[in-house]
Amino acid sequence: MTLIQSSVQNVLSARARLGECPLWDETNQRLYWVDVYNQRVHEFDPTSGRDRYFDLDSVVSAIACSGKDRLLVALRDRLVFLDLQIGSIEHLYQIEFPHPDTRFNDGKCDPQGRFWIGSVSEIPGQAALYRYDPDGSLHLMETGLTISNGLGWSPDGATFYLTDSAQHKIFAYRFDPQSGSISDRRIVVDLSNEAVEPDGLAIDRQGNLWSALWDGWCIVCFNSIGQEILQVKMPVQRPTCPTFGGTDLTDLYITSASVGLSQKEIQQGFFAGDLFRLSTVFPGMPAHRFDDSI
Repeated sequence: MTLIQSSVQNVLSARARLGECPLWDETNQRLYWVDVYNQRVHEFDPTSGRDRYFDLDSVVSAIACSGKDRLLVALRDRLVFLDLQIGSIEHLYQIEFPHPDTRFNDGKCDPQGRFWIGSVSEIPGQAALYRYDPDGSLHLMETGLTISNGLGWSPDGATFYLTDSAQHKIFAYRFDPQSGSISDRRIVVDLSNEAVEPDGLAIDRQGNLWSALWDGWCIVCFNSIGQEILQVKMPVQRPTCPTFGGTDLTDLYITSASVGLSQKEIQQGFFAGDLFRLSTVFPGMPAHRFDDSI
């Protein structure tokens, strides 16, 4: 296992409460990301260092590119389109969760253009995983979760990964690309004996899993069978989610959080809530777009 300590750059002093879901847009060479509790979607230009944001009317948890200058956005209990030119919102779907404390959480598109979105609940086992299809239908894909989090697909598209932060585990499923079904769940990473929680997830072109460890001060890279091969030391206690970006997809962008930290903890991790970048030799895969052409 290799430890990297000094290669992480702070590229944006954002001071987000809960920075999450970084998304690289290859077309525009921009990084989109969200600040969940400040109800904002951000657009970061790495060339100029400028960041602009859109204020929404609800908690915002996940995003995906869709069409020209438009994002699919998961709010607390709704899916909407956000027009990046004028900031307007178009309603798509509203869900009625079984408990009022439940909300949408991390989400990502599969290679076929379907949007996978999990939920988070304060009641253990009451969160779930959903799949929103381009025809406007929502499908329940997994139950018994508590914090449905970092997800992704293997380079060959045969395996789907899902993190349940509350269980301290990353699961793998057999994935059927045509039907969009998942089956044969198994544990790939088990951190249940550790104090840290696996949060957001990115997968590189070799099939390695890059997981942000909440309260762990680091990003950890696991190979496809769950062995730790690399650890990146972070200057913040709560890194939240990595994603690959840049012209050759070798830049790892990492969001972070300041929410829930004491004054002493914030002083120890002064850059909590900022946006970071790590140059790697591991090229990632392009983010899949939501196919709204149907």
